[in-house]
Amino acid sequence: MDINRVGVQSSAPAPMADEVTRPKLPSTGWTDQRALVLAFIWIPSVLWCDTWVNLTGQLVLGVITWGLLLWWLKHESTLVRAQTAIVVVLATIIEYVFSGWLGVYLYRLDHVPAYVPPGHGLVYLAALTIGRLPYVRAHARAFVRWTVVLAGAWALWGFLISPRRDVLGFFWYLCLLGFLKWGKSTLLYVGAFITVSYLEILGTTMGVWAWQPFDTIMGWVPMGNPPSIAAGGYGWFDLYATLLAPVILARWLPRRDARLAQRVDDSVV
Repeated sequence: MDINRVGVQSSAPAPMADEVTRPKLPSTGWTDQRALVLAFIWIPSVLWCDTWVNLTGQLVLGVITWGLLLWWLKHESTLVRAQTAIVVVLATIIEYVFSGWLGVYLYRLDHVPAYVPPGHGLVYLAALTIGRLPYVRAHARAFVRWTVVLAGAWALWGFLISPRRDVLGFFWYLCLLGFLKWGKSTLLYVGAFITVSYLEILGTTMGVWAWQPFDTIMGWVPMGNPPSIAAGGYGWFDLYATLLAPVILARWLPRRDARLAQRVDDSVV
C-alpha cells in the first residue's frame, strides 16, 4: 500500500485544498474540533431519542438534523458542500431501496426516519473533518495502518469466529482496502471507518435498526448486526462524492472558480 499518497512526506502537513476554497467567514468560534465534538454527541443523542419517539418525534429530529447539517455547511467550501449533497442524495436512494423496499435492514418503526438523509451528510462531514485534522495528517501512515489492522481483525472475527457469520462485513473490508490503496481520499476513508463504526454499533445496540441474518435478495449472504466494516460500504458514497463534485462544479461555476474547486488534496477531498 503506497501510503506516501497521503501527502505527509515531510513533518509539516501540506497546504490543503479545503483551506483554499473555504469561504472567508467572520469568526464564529466554529472549528473542526468543535464540529467533531458536536457530531459525536449528536449521533448518540438522536439515536437515543429515536428509541422512544413516535413518527412526529422523528420528524422533529429530522428538522433539527437538517438545521445542524446546513449550519455546518455554512462553514465549508463550495466543493465540500457539493460533495455532501451528492452523499445525501445517493445515501437516501440506497436507504429507501435497501431498507424501505428490500428490507435488508429494518428501522424500529419500519420506515426510514426523517433524520437519516441529513444524518448521512453529517457522517460524511465528520469523516472528512477527521481526515483533515492536523494530528491525523501528521501521523497519516499510522492511522492508515491501524485502520487496516483493526478493521481486518473485526472482519475476520465476524467471518470466522462470530456465532452470527458476517460475510458482508468481510466483503466490505476488502472494499475498504481497495479505497485505501487506490483512492485519492485516503484519510477520508480512515475517518469514515471511525465515524461509521461508531454510528452502526450505537444504532444496532440501541435497537434503532437491525440487519437481517441474510440478504433479502437471494438469501445467500450472511450479515452481522451490524456488518463489521460498514465503512467499506459507505466508502462508495465517499468515492462518488469526490469524483463527481468537481465535475458538477466545473459545469455550474465560472471557469476560475471551477479550477479552484478542483485543487483537491489527495489526503482528504
